Amino acid sequence: MEMTAGIALAAGAAWASGLNVYAVILMLGLTGTAGYMSLPPDLEILMHPLVIAAAGLMYCVEFFADKTPGVDTGWDAIHTFIRIPAGAVVAAATLGEMDPAVQVAAFIIGGGLAASSHAAKAGTRVMLNTSPEPVSNWTASVTEDLVVVGGIWAALNHPVAFLIALAVIIGITIWILPKLWRAIKHVGNSIRSFLSGNAQETVDQPSDIKPLFKP
Repeated sequence: MEMTAGIALAAGAAWASGLNVYAVILMLGLTGTAGYMSLPPDLEILMHPLVIAAAGLMYCVEFFADKTPGVDTGWDAIHTFIRIPAGAVVAAATLGEMDPAVQVAAFIIGGGLAASSHAAKAGTRVMLNTSPEPVSNWTASVTEDLVVVGGIWAALNHPVAFLIALAVIIGITIWILPKLWRAIKHVGNSIRSFLSGNAQETVDQPSDIKPLFKP
């Protein structure tokens, strides 16, 4: 695999894993099996029917969990321990034929890319869940799936353009994450204030009750 194409695929697969790791595994496995692309040797395992079936099953589970308000945030919390390591491993495996130092660097950078996209996704979902309607969750989830598919396709067919676009996306992510974190803290503080107010009201309530018997 050409160096630029390999770097683009490694970076794209790692970044997309932070959004939906099962979609990444399923797409790579299916495109490799169909002969659309030649997977690096360390990724050929993704073409195994059992791996494709498992990725397809988990993609279906995530498809619905990711579109249910509240459930999606819990799902994201659990997948912090899945998406980020998976992104690191996929990036390293993509460049497995190269120098071991390159592979280690790909592992480190791949984990960072997956962490950035996962943090942006999870943080955005927390903010969306402040709205009771489910349309925004569905829209965000479908958009993320399309971005994963489009990103992998672009990495395979237009690696240079994809790397430029990814650099821009990373810059935007770095700029928006602190603002997103402050917004989440504000929502958390509002919830704590609301609950504290209810608790105080509950404590104060007995003082308004007149005694049944006077001494």
